[in-house]
Formats: sequence, structure tokens, C-alpha cells
Amino acid sequence: MAITSNELLKNIENRIFKPVYLLHGEESYYIDQISTFLEQKVLSESEKGFNQTILYGKDTDVMTILNAAKRFPMMSDYQLIIVKEAQELKWSKGADDEKKASDPLLTYIENPLKSTILVFCYKYAKFDKRKKIYKSIDKNGLVFESSEIYPDKVAAWIENFLKQKSYRIQTQASALLAEYLGNNLSKVANELEKLMLSVPSAQEITTADVQANIGISKEYNVFELQVAIARRDALKANQIINYFASNPKSNPMVLVLGTLNNYFTKLLRYHYVVDKSPHNLAKELGVHPFFVKDYEFAGKSYSKNQVFRVISYLREADLKTKGVDATGNTTDAELMKELVFRITHHG
Repeated sequence: MAITSNELLKNIENRIFKPVYLLHGEESYYIDQISTFLEQKVLSESEKGFNQTILYGKDTDVMTILNAAKRFPMMSDYQLIIVKEAQELKWSKGADDEKKASDPLLTYIENPLKSTILVFCYKYAKFDKRKKIYKSIDKNGLVFESSEIYPDKVAAWIENFLKQKSYRIQTQASALLAEYLGNNLSKVANELEKLMLSVPSAQEITTADVQANIGISKEYNVFELQVAIARRDALKANQIINYFASNPKSNPMVLVLGTLNNYFTKLLRYHYVVDKSPHNLAKELGVHPFFVKDYEFAGKSYSKNQVFRVISYLREADLKTKGVDATGNTTDAELMKELVFRITHHG
């Protein structure tokens, strides 16, 4: 059974170490969290000078890592070696060569030095589980896979993250954060840390706190644009677009188009879902249950065929931003106004 991040952190806190760790996966947050915790817990500050080595995959090689791993610690029970950005490392042998018995890294992992803690931080992708090195680390050390979190789980993750730090947050506020920040947990955690500096722990975090501290305008943000378009409220939509035009760095058109495309893609999925109960819709659309009612309303405003048309309008607008079929020196604001008109009147 796979170990959870909390279980692994608890083991490290209790000084239950493995000689080799492979931390891999699409989500970098837990990889950074675990490797940082190892840095904090394995060695004391006085031991780190002689016994802690930080290497980077693109700047090192397997033999350098092995030479360091085979050393014995000085005036300490352990030495710690962390290979960051290990996905950039030129691993000693390819898949075909692994059949040979001449892989020095594999040889070491099969019989690692107990006084060395060797950590590979392999980010943004899964390590190939077919490789002998993976199987050997799984057998003789520990493999932790940091999987990407589903978008509909981010709000709950935010609430749990804050709860662990003795903070509370409104459901609407956590849903807004999740929708705005996406499922990059490192980015989410960074914004939450900044938010906690501005809000006392005794005070519940509200949508107003989120809007004031995360840079989301209360009235003029892409989510309000979605609501205006869903209601076919061209006036409100154009007011928001004018605000975007005056704040282009905060609201780049490529981001707005991407968000709208994602919204209407989910709306198309809504039309194909048979079980339209709120719980099932949240699961199928990958959104927080708080936002389900918005899709229900938009689903009544735009038929399936109309959604197909809107998605084609969005693709045409995206091409125009790239100079394809663009007319003269059309600004982003003008393109957005044309797009909104087409969606709200012809979609």
C-alpha cells in the first residue's frame, strides 16, 4: 500500500529513515515538502557542514552521486544527500542497458550504505516503473509518488491546509481560491501563506479577504465575466472587458480566453451528463459543488449546439491573438468585445 505524505513526514519526525528515497510525480509540492523536512530533521545544524550534500540533476552525474553516497558520516549517525531536479539527471543506463549487470547506481541501491540517506527529487513526471532502478528503490528504500490533484479536490485541500495551521475559511472563499489559482499546489500554498500574514488566525477568511489579498477584483474578474456571459448580460461583460483592458498585466487575454474555453468545455460536458444531481455534476465537471448552480443556469441559457458554436468562436479569437486572420491593428479589448457580442447574441 502506498505511503501518504503525512505518514512519511511522521516517520521522518520519528527518525525512521530509509537509505534511498525516490520522490517523483507531476505535483512538485509534496516532493519539495518532504525533501525540505528531511533537510530539517536528519542532521543538526552543526552536523550539516560535513554531512549534508545538495546536488542538482543537470549539474551532476551518477558517479559524483555514488562517490558522495559511499562516504561515511563525520561525527554523525547519518549523512544526507539530496539530488534536486533529478529528472534532469543522466541516469547511468537506458532501458535496454539495464539488462546488463554493469549499472553502478543499481548495484549501490541493491546494497545501500545504511549511514547514507540518498534522496532523488524527480519532479513534474512519473519515474518509469518498469526500470530496475525503480523496483530496487521500492524494495530497498522508499518510493513516494506525488500525484497531481484533481481540480474539484483543491478547495477541500485548501480548507485542510488552513485547518492544520489553525485557520478557518468560508466555503465560498475556498471555492473561489481553487477556481482562480488552479491545481498547482505549490502556487496555492504560496498564496495561502501570504493570505495568512494578512488575516488573524482567530478570524475566518472570507471572500473579501481573498479578493483584497490575492488580487482578484470583487466585480471585475474572469469569474464574473463567466457569470455575465452565462446571463447574456453584454453590458456587464463589456464593463469587465474594459477593466481588463486597463489592467492587461493582471488579466492577459490569453489567460481570459483559456479560462472561458475551460468553462464552456465543462458546460458542454454538463449537457452530456445523464445524472445531473449536484454531487455527480461536481464530480463529472471537476468543480467545487458551490459552482454547480452556475453551470445549471448556463446550461439553460446555452444549448449543446450553442456551446459548440461558442467554443468555435473562442478558437477563432485565440487564432486572431496569434495574428491569424486578424484585421489591421485590432487590440485585445476590441477582439474581446467582438467575441462577447458573438457569444451573447449568436451563441
